[in-house]
Amino acid sequence: MHDDRALVEARLKRVLDERIRPAVYPESAPLTVEAWVAPGEPVPVAEGLAAAHEPIEVGTRWGAPWATTWFKVTGEVPAAWAGKTVEAVLDLGFDERMPGFQCEALVYTPDGEPIKAVNPRNQWVRVGDPVAGGERVEWRLEAASNPVLLGDEPFRPTDLGDKETAGDEPQYVLTRMDLAVFDAEVWELVQDLEVVGELMHELPVEGGRRWELLRAVSRCLDAIDLQDVNRTAAAARSHLTDVLASPADASAHRISAVGHAHIDSAWLWPLRETVRKVARTTSNMTNLLETEDEFVFAMSQAQQFAWIKEHRPEVYAKVKKAVAEGRFVPAGGMWVESDTNMPGSEAMARQFVHGKRFFIEEFGVENDEAWLPDTFGFAAGLPQIIKAAGAKWLLTQKISWSQINKFPHHTFQWEGIDGTRIFTHFPPVDTYNCSMLGREIAHAARNFKDKGVAKHSLAPTGWGDGGGGTTREMIAKSRRLRSLEGSATVEWEKPADFFAKAEAEYPDPPVWVGELYLELHRATLTSQAKTKQGNRRSEHLLREAELWAATAAVRTGFPYPYDELDRIWKTVLLHQFHDILPGSSIAWVHREAEKTYAAVAEELTGIVEAAQRALAGEGDTELVFNAAAHTRSGVAAGAAGPAVEAGTVTVTARPDGGHVLNNGLLRVEIDGRGLVVSAYDIDADRETVPPGEAANLLQIHPDFPNMWDAWDVDAFYRNVVTDLTQVDSLVADGGSVTVTRSFGDSRVRQTLSLAPGAKRLDIATEVDWHETEKFLKAAFPLDVHAERYAAETQFGHLYRPTHTNTSWEAAKFEACNHRFVHLEEPGWGVALVTDSTYGHDVTREVRPASAGAGTTTTVRISLLRAPRFPDPQTDQGVHRFGYALAPGATITDAVREGYAINVPERRVPGAAPGPVEPLASVDLDSVVLSAVKLADDGSGDVVVRLYEAGGGRARARLKLGFPASSVQTVDLLERPLAEGASYELREGGVDLVLRPFELVTLRFTR
Repeated sequence: MHDDRALVEARLKRVLDERIRPAVYPESAPLTVEAWVAPGEPVPVAEGLAAAHEPIEVGTRWGAPWATTWFKVTGEVPAAWAGKTVEAVLDLGFDERMPGFQCEALVYTPDGEPIKAVNPRNQWVRVGDPVAGGERVEWRLEAASNPVLLGDEPFRPTDLGDKETAGDEPQYVLTRMDLAVFDAEVWELVQDLEVVGELMHELPVEGGRRWELLRAVSRCLDAIDLQDVNRTAAAARSHLTDVLASPADASAHRISAVGHAHIDSAWLWPLRETVRKVARTTSNMTNLLETEDEFVFAMSQAQQFAWIKEHRPEVYAKVKKAVAEGRFVPAGGMWVESDTNMPGSEAMARQFVHGKRFFIEEFGVENDEAWLPDTFGFAAGLPQIIKAAGAKWLLTQKISWSQINKFPHHTFQWEGIDGTRIFTHFPPVDTYNCSMLGREIAHAARNFKDKGVAKHSLAPTGWGDGGGGTTREMIAKSRRLRSLEGSATVEWEKPADFFAKAEAEYPDPPVWVGELYLELHRATLTSQAKTKQGNRRSEHLLREAELWAATAAVRTGFPYPYDELDRIWKTVLLHQFHDILPGSSIAWVHREAEKTYAAVAEELTGIVEAAQRALAGEGDTELVFNAAAHTRSGVAAGAAGPAVEAGTVTVTARPDGGHVLNNGLLRVEIDGRGLVVSAYDIDADRETVPPGEAANLLQIHPDFPNMWDAWDVDAFYRNVVTDLTQVDSLVADGGSVTVTRSFGDSRVRQTLSLAPGAKRLDIATEVDWHETEKFLKAAFPLDVHAERYAAETQFGHLYRPTHTNTSWEAAKFEACNHRFVHLEEPGWGVALVTDSTYGHDVTREVRPASAGAGTTTTVRISLLRAPRFPDPQTDQGVHRFGYALAPGATITDAVREGYAINVPERRVPGAAPGPVEPLASVDLDSVVLSAVKLADDGSGDVVVRLYEAGGGRARARLKLGFPASSVQTVDLLERPLAEGASYELREGGVDLVLRPFELVTLRFTR
């Protein structure tokens, strides 16, 4: 037989596109449309329903960027359509290629009941099946004209990302507003041909099954009368019955489809629009659940459920009913799908606390899985946090985006820094927006790396990012793929059911130890510096507020601000979403975030000051309140008392120009260029800066990645670098030295100082930044021979290599730290600590004999970028950073200095005849109190969370500063643990025995 594959395949495409799909709606009648444009921001539903509408015609341009238009749509079903299925087809000007990224609408009845949403892949509203004919129909559409920002020219700078700069040019053309007869037989034919045709393309040409499908398609097309598709559809379908009935092989890969709509809580739209996106998507999903018995839908992010509860209670009622029926599944147990690299220890824990608690209280559902399909890499401390929250599984997909190295597993045990292992799955379908295309299903089966020992994978199915969810077409296609020869099998399942099956069939999966590093989107550790700074400062203010409020409550009866802290935590957690904290959202999002963080800081500072006043009493004695993790200024951690001065600092002229700072522990030389050419550890008789090198060297690079501007920095950025060594001024003032520089259109001012009694050089940096597509770093070359370095992460630190022996190591050319990075040789180390930055790089080189030989290891802090998409004004303006160099530091010193720079002392006048004793203290510096607070349930119990921070075993004593009657070891939600170590109260404290990086939460009854 001659090879006519190409001929039949081309025929199939044209006939589908030009004849069969148009025949789904063979008859139509126009609807009458009126419109009202809401002034400014979206209005309450009742106001939109009651507004006076004006006539508008199909073909009219509508919708200024970010505006809301309320459409009133009315009509009458023709009497001749009696007995037929009728739908409204509502096309607002959609581009089907971009579901979730453009205009959308929620459809209401005239009395305000939400029906479903319309979007580019979901343009229908059912009128009746069948209709009687003559029915009057009326709907109201709350339509959002969200502009397209990531279109045919991706990453193009645009002012559309902020309503203040977007203008008022209409974005869309009203395209179709009709009543139409829906021919279910033709629609089913479309699904048949799509499934068969897509499967056919994925099968080997040499196999008989591909040809069997091809011949069936050919016969099917022969049976269609192209001038009367509707009459001949049933006959055409009959030619596909046998090939669609042939069952899958017993060895076929098995896919658990989970209905899904990964909705970014903010990204190319503001938070307020996400509220409506969630309502639109969930209304569609509850609508589908009413008619599709096998369908299961999962939605993560407790914040999104809370939004619809608050803003769209009618939609929420339908969601809650579907959850109770077990088919709408709250997934993941986190407040939002957060970034996991940058959130601090407590914040990462509280993502699970607030997420799981919401699901438990609202639905009686507790999740065993963490659900993070789109997060940009995973910190090595996360497995312990997942377990401490009472969960045991993790799903993500994003690691498949890595540019260089292919991750070797799809199902595996992920081991964190403390040894905790979490059963983890990466869907081999390689998308969290699966739409049941044949190429997606075939890719999942081919790509699955655990063949031979496992055969289950998961496919999150539905339009996401901007929402939309699963469609009836996806469900229809999955029904045909339940068991189909040549294909993987597909079955709708809850995430927990998938994980239970996968774990049962693969009891001994491979183990991956350490962080799950995404070889992409590395610049998200730096973009939008003020958002990152707001996050860091909010986290530490929350630490202070809980500590001092709890201390004051126990000591003085101060009213503990339960509700305020709960609300503020949720606000901070929301802004850790993986497109807000990483700096990859539009200007509107980050402009609002800056205001939100300022309000959070003001409110938390008020709580802190009120609690401290209650503790200090009235008087003129200056008390130091120390909320850091270790003693400083003679005041214990978590305590308050008079400061103990710790020595002096001298500043002298340097013979060759510049100045010398000396506090008896550290001598720092700053040359005439304002650079640190010596940082001498006096006690250790050890120089920090390599010969001929200079530290605190600001360097600027061109920064124009190949794509994903705000997200990515590509390795070639290093090829060109400019050292900023020109000085405008260099001035010694008291115990510090200030240097100013100009470069490009920008200016920087740095103040270098030594802290009395501390082996630490503090550097306060202010940058007035007006560069475009540039990357600013601060370099610290160190005279340290180290093959690895430590970077702080949640509840500990991880080690990364300083070399690039393999492609895996070379790919980590930009990485994350929290408050410190630390390098050491046996017996001596050095730390670099930061107050608000996360990105850094570490490189090493061997010096030639002429330069004294030895190894130079350079740490560079990433300060600022200037990408133009999606915010063309990213980071423009004034920024202030604090960082410090700590020569001679051990890991424990690095932890201490990291807390110190992030949690400044507060000096408060008061009476206090004696110091304010801490509620809890530990006698070993390597054991850190992460949180001291009152229990969330309002019982008055005191909760203390602590962890071993040094990476070694620890025996320590936790001393209580209040009488307690009992202690319980609890999980992050402050519930007693059935397993694990238990502790006993003895003589006003607890004796601790901790493993490396072990996290423990203790609850004390007063």
